[in-house]
Amino acid sequence: MNVLKKLGNFSGASGVYQSRARLDPPWEESVGVATVYPTVHHDTALDVELVERHRCGDIQAFDEVYGRFGEMVYNLALRLSGNREESADLTQEIFLRIYRHLGSFAGRSTLKTWVFRIAVNHCRDRLSRRTPWMQSLDDGVEDGGVPIADPGRGPEELAVAADEGRRVMAGLARIPQVFREAVVLRDLEGLSYEEIAEVLGVRVGTVRSRIARGREQLRLLLEKGL
Repeated sequence: MNVLKKLGNFSGASGVYQSRARLDPPWEESVGVATVYPTVHHDTALDVELVERHRCGDIQAFDEVYGRFGEMVYNLALRLSGNREESADLTQEIFLRIYRHLGSFAGRSTLKTWVFRIAVNHCRDRLSRRTPWMQSLDDGVEDGGVPIADPGRGPEELAVAADEGRRVMAGLARIPQVFREAVVLRDLEGLSYEEIAEVLGVRVGTVRSRIARGREQLRLLLEKGL
């Protein structure tokens, strides 16, 4: 199914979003903490070519963007919001923004970091408008992300991983937002320090500092049993 049909009606001028169709994440909900994504080689020239196809009205181009980054954006939204239903809404809204602004991508970074920058900024803006998410965690906190299944893990090991995932997500909910973003992008999404610096618009040294402080606060919380 064309991803535009899943996200809503993108036809018409001014990017009017006429239908708030539900986005059903096509990824298996799973236990665990960090996510392992298939290796994707990012070529800026190919990114620019994809964007140019979008500018020329090639609908398949946006489908490809969604296919490449949909899982990553959903996991990021889940980890920053702590709520599966809200993360689906956030993903829907983020891809609407990506659709509307994809033509402005100039190739000064990879498309991956550009997408993550939009996602982080939108989550930050949306979540700052409501009660801190640490007070509204739901059962979705157990889904630390969407890792690739390991058929070699038995029920007991999976149960331990599930408990660890719940504890880590609950701990992330309690550390400051700037540290949470950095830790999630590095330890759960697997971005490099340089990529995180681009996404957050700060220096690499600042990224390293935020990650170190976030990890230390998270470690202390986990040791205290939250």
